[in-house]
Amino acid sequence: MTRLAKILAPAGLILAATAALPAQAQVQGNIATVDISRTVIGTTAFQTAYEQVNTTYAPQNDLRRTKAQERQTMLAKFDKNGDKQVDDTEQAAMQKSPDFAKLQTIEQEIQALSNQIESARVFAVEQILGQYPAALQEVTTKDKIQLVLDPGSLLFAPPEADITNKVIASLNLKVPAVGVVPPAGWQPSRDGVQVYQEIAQRLQLAAQIQAQQAAQAQQQANPAAPVGR
Repeated sequence: MTRLAKILAPAGLILAATAALPAQAQVQGNIATVDISRTVIGTTAFQTAYEQVNTTYAPQNDLRRTKAQERQTMLAKFDKNGDKQVDDTEQAAMQKSPDFAKLQTIEQEIQALSNQIESARVFAVEQILGQYPAALQEVTTKDKIQLVLDPGSLLFAPPEADITNKVIASLNLKVPAVGVVPPAGWQPSRDGVQVYQEIAQRLQLAAQIQAQQAAQAQQQANPAAPVGR
């Protein structure tokens, strides 16, 4: 299936399902859209929590960077052709090296540190999601909305149909702050992980766009400067 087909498919299913309903079951009333991941990102609790994670887990972040540098130094020993990568031949040699067990241990330590930080972020997201149904219900009741759709499933929707900002405002009142230290034995839910992954992708894309814009602005301010190697 092509990318365009994947985009069109959900909307087609929605339209087909609506058309299949009997006349008396057709939706009567306002239809709205809401973007869950953008809603969570827009809350004060989320933004504060991400700053708190950076502070609370600063030791883990620092240690992870140190371990990553140690790992890179060890891998460089096996990069015989100097291409900054470990190819299949170099990988085979590395696995026979006495340092291989140490390298595996370092990679496990890096993963464990990353898991601590990521778990704290998922924990924060799940606390906000816990109040999401109530916030959505509040907005839909107030605005007499009968049907709410994911904007990613639609070919077109007018801007006024988007109630994301209204749900954000409701969430800010219902969950002004969240914790970033999961209790012992806590395990993330599948829904929480999925929303967190969508959020992480959005933030990464936003950072890339911001970096590109900054580079373009710098290039325009100093046209004589080299763009890169």
